[in-house]
This record gives sequence, structure tokens and C-alpha cells, in this order.
Amino acid sequence: MKIYKPTTAGRRGMTGIDFSQLTKKKPQKSLLKYVKRNVGRSATTGRITVRHKGGGVKKLYRVIEFSQTKIDLPAKVVAIEYDPNRTAFIALIEYRGGERQYIIAPQDLKAGQEIIFSKNEHTPLTPGNRTLLKNIPVGTSVYNIEMEPGKGGRVVRSAGSSAQVLAQDGKYTNLKMPSTEIRRFNSECFATLGMVSNPENRFYTIGKAGKSRLKGKRPHVRGSAMNPVDHPHGGGEGRQSIGLKHPKTPWGKPALGVKTRKKKKWSNKLIIQRRKK
Repeated sequence: MKIYKPTTAGRRGMTGIDFSQLTKKKPQKSLLKYVKRNVGRSATTGRITVRHKGGGVKKLYRVIEFSQTKIDLPAKVVAIEYDPNRTAFIALIEYRGGERQYIIAPQDLKAGQEIIFSKNEHTPLTPGNRTLLKNIPVGTSVYNIEMEPGKGGRVVRSAGSSAQVLAQDGKYTNLKMPSTEIRRFNSECFATLGMVSNPENRFYTIGKAGKSRLKGKRPHVRGSAMNPVDHPHGGGEGRQSIGLKHPKTPWGKPALGVKTRKKKKWSNKLIIQRRKK
């Protein structure tokens, strides 16, 4: 982490991410694309439909390979780069044929190293290698895990996160998720070995409102600071409590402590133990 001197009110308490481990190069042009930004407004009327979004600096999307298109073909890590669209760092890899791809970089991966995506049970257990869950021994940390075979990595992709292999149970592998939930995955699903890079992201402090605006986040006003016509929490003289048993959304729906998961969701049978509160 980078700690700044309190030269201004905004700098006081601000922390930054150390980018010294990143490679000094421009992004791979062939793997960049423009994605229309969702700024919280309806495409038809132009009215705000999602609050607190808008503005922000321009950025291009990096096309990430979450799946495994090249099996049993070694790839060399060309660079470790910053991605403005995610909390984790990304790695640019190059296959022997010259084709390049971006992947989510694991912690401790360095430029010049070789990685491989393989179904072989003898795949080296080094960070960045990708193999089937059934080939991974108990106690190993994994990330970018497939929910269904061949569909690409869906879960455990944010900075510093990893899941732990707890057991091999027939055609299923039991994993302990970052949320502490214990869940079964099909053993034919792919997962990448290691932990996602940039674990210090959890200690990152924005420090000032202007930095939030650069990220596309607009001001969030408390409901209790509004008038009764604008929010169920509004009204009262001075600094009043919300005057309700339970907090509500601006539209009168329960805001905290209400369960939103469908009771008959198909994946309930795969959850062995719910996350601890």
C-alpha cells in the first residue's frame, strides 16, 4: 500500500495501491474494445432509473479469457497490467503460435513465467495453472471457478479472493467459498490455482469525493436527511431517528435483513453449509 502525507484534507487518511509490480507497457490494442457505459439512465426516456451513477473517466474494456480455449498448450506471461474495470490485476499471456490473451493474474505471478491449461491430473500445482477440480488436492486455494463445465469461470474473481478445496466427493468437489459458504461443484469444472492478485485492495481508502466521481459514482444522500415526500426516513426537526421499526428503501420496501434468495432455487441442493453471519 501507498501511504500519503496529510498535505491536504483529502490526502489525510487516503491510501493508494502499489503499482510497482506492474509491467510498464501500453495495453494490448487487439484486446481492447469500447463498451457503452451504463450511467443509470433509461435508454428510452433518459430519466434516472438507477441512482448514484454517472460521469467518470473514459476507459476501454479489456477482453479477459475466463475460460480455457487452448488446452495443453504452454503460454508465457508477457506482462502484469492494471485493469480499470476490476479490482484484480490482469496478466497478458502469449502462446507459441503468437496468439495473446488476458487472464486474471494470481498473486506472485511474474512476467517471464510459463502457465498451462490442462485436463491432465499431473498438471503442476503452481499459481496460474488451470485444471479440473478433480485433479486438485485437498487444501489447495483456487479462483475463477466454473459453475458448469465449459461455461467459463464465474465465481471468486475479485482482488485477494480464493476458495479452498475441502473434499473430493464422487462427481462433486466441496469448496469453502470466500464468504465461508461450503458448496459443491461438479468435479469436471475448471479452476485456476492460487489466489487472485492485489490482496491489499481491501485496505484501499478513496479519501475524497472527487475520486469517487472519477469512478462514475455520484453522491449518495441519506434518506433521513430528506423530506417525508422524498423518502420514508425523511422529516423531523433536527437530527431525528427514522421513526420506523425497520429501514425502508425510497419505494417503501424492506431495506435490511430481508431475504431475497428464491426458496426453491435449483442450486440450493449444492449448498452444504450457509455462510456465517
